[in-house]
Amino acid sequence: MPFERRIPDVDESQVQLQDPIEKVATLAKLKNDDLQILDRQEVILTADTVVSFNHRIFEKPNSKTEAFAMLKALSGTVHTVYTGVMLRSVHCERAFVEKTDVEFWTLNDQEINSYLETNDAYDKAGGYGIQSLGAQFVKKINGDYYNVMGLPISHILQKLKAF
Repeated sequence: MPFERRIPDVDESQVQLQDPIEKVATLAKLKNDDLQILDRQEVILTADTVVSFNHRIFEKPNSKTEAFAMLKALSGTVHTVYTGVMLRSVHCERAFVEKTDVEFWTLNDQEINSYLETNDAYDKAGGYGIQSLGAQFVKKINGDYYNVMGLPISHILQKLKAF
């Protein structure tokens, strides 16, 4: 599918919702609403992803200390990744939230620190990338692998059929 990447001008820090489902749905909609439809055939797709554990939302870490704390908290546990997706055209609008449970192996401090030296953690919700070096931490997943990467491709393709 041909596509064009446009970046919405949305201050995500203004969305202070504590419920991860509400947060990703709201952010995906805000991003989508900020982008203008330029062609009658165009479908605008926006998304936002967070990691949720123990009633806390883990977004992208702002520092090594924050990334370490996130990974330490997720060590040996199951957490949930939520991605909110919004699709919109001049004729149709669809939104959904995808959920995937991820179980981590128990991690020691050396493993976490070695990973953090790679700089892989800092642009990813929860401080890890399942598609890259963070894969070493994942014991198993229940749900869509691509959702953990930040874009539930299969579900998006199903929703695009309405367009």
